[in-house]
Amino acid sequence: MAFQEILDQAGSLGRFQILQLSFLMICNFLVYIHIPMENFTSAIPEHRCWVHVLDNDTVSDNGTGILSQQDLLRISIPLDSNLRPERCRRFVHPQWQLLQMNKTSGNVSEAETEPCMDGWVYDHSSFLSTTVTKWGLVCEFQALNSVNKFLLTAGMLLGNFLCGHLTDRFGRRLILLGCFLMLAIADTCAALVPTFLLYCALRFLAGMSAIGILTNSTVLIVEWTKPKSQALVMICLLCSAGAGQILLGGLAYFVRNWRHLQLALSIPIFFLLLFTRWLAESARWLILTNRPQEGLQELRRAARINGMKNYKDTLTMEVVRATMKEELEMRKTKSSLRDLLRAPTLRKRICLLSFIRFTTFVSGYGLILNLQHLGTNIFLLQILSGVLSILISCAALWALNHLGRRISQFLFVLFMGISILATIFVPQDMETLRLVQSSLGGGLVFAALSSGLTHANELLPTVVRATALGIVGTAGSVGSSLAPLLMILAIYSVPLPWIIYGACSILGGLGVLLLPETRNQPLPDSVEDVENERKGSRQAKQEDTLIKVTQF
Repeated sequence: MAFQEILDQAGSLGRFQILQLSFLMICNFLVYIHIPMENFTSAIPEHRCWVHVLDNDTVSDNGTGILSQQDLLRISIPLDSNLRPERCRRFVHPQWQLLQMNKTSGNVSEAETEPCMDGWVYDHSSFLSTTVTKWGLVCEFQALNSVNKFLLTAGMLLGNFLCGHLTDRFGRRLILLGCFLMLAIADTCAALVPTFLLYCALRFLAGMSAIGILTNSTVLIVEWTKPKSQALVMICLLCSAGAGQILLGGLAYFVRNWRHLQLALSIPIFFLLLFTRWLAESARWLILTNRPQEGLQELRRAARINGMKNYKDTLTMEVVRATMKEELEMRKTKSSLRDLLRAPTLRKRICLLSFIRFTTFVSGYGLILNLQHLGTNIFLLQILSGVLSILISCAALWALNHLGRRISQFLFVLFMGISILATIFVPQDMETLRLVQSSLGGGLVFAALSSGLTHANELLPTVVRATALGIVGTAGSVGSSLAPLLMILAIYSVPLPWIIYGACSILGGLGVLLLPETRNQPLPDSVEDVENERKGSRQAKQEDTLIKVTQF
């Protein structure tokens, strides 16, 4: 925790931090939208079987040419239980007798039907082209669309673990640059590939790199900021991701072709690489990994940009070594995964954070990746979710600073679960109410994530923060990978996935209450800081008890 004294000499919230935060906000703005992009690139439009009578360009089989499209549809496609044309079945032979029958009467159950042997016809009023229409991911192949989303989140799962470990070993900045390059290449190529298998493989890589960027950006800016401002910078990053949702909804409205949309969102990532030369490495990480000279250079750079006077006299190698003497001695033996298992308090924190992240991501990504199931106007729903996520994130900032990290996270996760469960009881025909309800749930997802990320960063020590966050993020990615697969249960019961999403969120909220409060507390730098914090709290309680007894 001694690093905070050095950071105060360089300025812990000045022009340097604002410039770093601004760049990382732009990164989050452009990177986060590669995750919910599936709502548009993989949207499932209305469809029916291709039939010769209706869709052949030659003269129709009725020989007269006087039948309407509606009549031809009636004799070619059976009706479902809601008296709408079946999506995945067609009559083997045209049922001409149906033209003489009332639409709702007559027994046609004996008419022979078959699957869509010649492909499908899609409604292009909302989407000109999606991955679903490109590769026919409907009917018996519809599960492949969930597999596509699963592979995206599986990439996030692997990315959390790998990037967390590599970041603690090679630095925040280097891994961030590698993830930028991987994301730009993977998603640009995904827009051009000819096969679904290659597309899924590239989206797996995109998920891996996207989560690496989002996680590393939070770690990097938190380690450059004083404790009182850490909630503010976290909310700023989340708000930028919310603004990205607004961009996604607006851009998808005007660009209805999935390839063009994917390229429009991927190519700008290449331009971000040009500005990464001004991104600073974490001085805290450099010093604690026995590279104090490089850490001192970054601190002096920050002090110069922040306009600190006499920083060359106050920021010297002697000051750094004297202030961080205890931490540097401890770091002569490098921390590893075994350190996380040996320390009981840290181990307990990681287990609790992993459980909370898992349940929150099951619920959050279940909502984020399935917006099409909640409203007919997915463009407006995406934009409203972005707007509300910004507004609710601002409310989260007030709550984090006044109510504390633990109570704020508990309330936001709890309300998110309640809002998801409430969608079950809103009828499909009440579109406006469903739109508001779903948008509110999307906003609460961001509030729950912002409070959870802030709390987690402040609970974990610097020397293993990225590794520990990688483990916690891995648990979250398991939840996000499970979320699209749970939607398959809607085949058996439509409300069942939403019940699971809501219940998981409520369970996660109860788990938050087992974590300690961290508001206005300095960041722990070493594993020993976390363990000593527990001992210190015990001693304080014992002393308080002795004082009370003595007074009595």
